[in-house]
Amino acid sequence: MTQIRETARRSRTVRGRPYSLHEFAEKYGLDDDQAKNLFKRFGPSSIELDLLMAAKRRPPVRLEHVF
Repeated sequence: MTQIRETARRSRTVRGRPYSLHEFAEKYGLDDDQAKNLFKRFGPSSIELDLLMAAKRRPPVRLEHVF
């Protein structure tokens, strides 16, 4: 019988300031499911996620502040 081995999870060093899930989703205009998926795959690193979004050509959403 073939045994399926689970891959060992490698811990990643967080580069840059970590994003909160809400902060990341808000910055790029993502829904919760999209943000959770990317967080799960790439971690909370602001540097890694910003590079990923730049590669996807997804600029940050600019929020207008009304004063």
